Amino acid sequence: MSGFVEKPEPVEVPGLVHLHTGKVRDLYRNEAGDLVMVASDRISAYDWVLPTEIPDKGRVLTQLSLWWFDQLADLVPNHVLSTELPADAPADWAGRTLICKSLRMVPVECVARGYLTGSGLTEYLESRTVCGLALPEGLTDGSELPAPIFTPATKAAVGDHDENVSYEEVARQVGAETAAQLRQSTLAIYSRARDIARDRGIILADTKFEFGFDGDGLCLADEVLTPDSSRFWPADIWEPGHAQPSYDKQYVRDWLTSPASGWDRRSEQPPPALPREVVDATRGKYVEAYERLTGTSWS
Repeated sequence: MSGFVEKPEPVEVPGLVHLHTGKVRDLYRNEAGDLVMVASDRISAYDWVLPTEIPDKGRVLTQLSLWWFDQLADLVPNHVLSTELPADAPADWAGRTLICKSLRMVPVECVARGYLTGSGLTEYLESRTVCGLALPEGLTDGSELPAPIFTPATKAAVGDHDENVSYEEVARQVGAETAAQLRQSTLAIYSRARDIARDRGIILADTKFEFGFDGDGLCLADEVLTPDSSRFWPADIWEPGHAQPSYDKQYVRDWLTSPASGWDRRSEQPPPALPREVVDATRGKYVEAYERLTGTSWS
């Protein structure tokens, strides 16, 4: 069993209809039919949404996504209409709220990988493939791939794993033309972002995107190129052959699997609350990623 340790009650705001509570974001619809996306400070690990929040996390994700949307605007349109706070919304929503187009979402997680790690490494060690794509011998944890690859996954409900699928399966599900658009856009965005991050001393190992259609046009949606949707590694200490330090929830995962937490992730028991030092260290990594990528100070 997994999911929310403590599922929050949605905030009621006049003029907004609550649609969904996700791992991190809450979705509403306004009277104009637009989506209102609010990024919380919730954090998830090992398929659980933890009971402890990371201060400012939702604002960092939102502001970093907005910065990336600007960097990518010439490659693909995005779903953002406004960052104006809805009338009567809580003050805490400031900086973490986006008004977005309501799209016909494509039910595929569009993953780009430039380096071998995670579930891709697991498959590679078994079959020398990732999502059915053959890779050369001799790669190890953290190796750079000969070229970036598109490795899609099915979208899972809260508490379930996304599952890697082949490109052929995506084409079967959404059609050959849409599958080709998804692959082309995903790899183009990854390549642009990889180069931008590299110039700032950060390796973009892999990332996932979500797309939807606005009429007949493909749009980039949800968050983009944040520590929650991407693996960012410090370039100056990158060393293939082992797990790399990263700008994400590494401190959370490490503590949860350490004797200090007293938690067995194989059990059906929910994980415990995070200690203050883990919360502070995790917040620091999110802020550091924002500052290094954007070149601006977090305030």
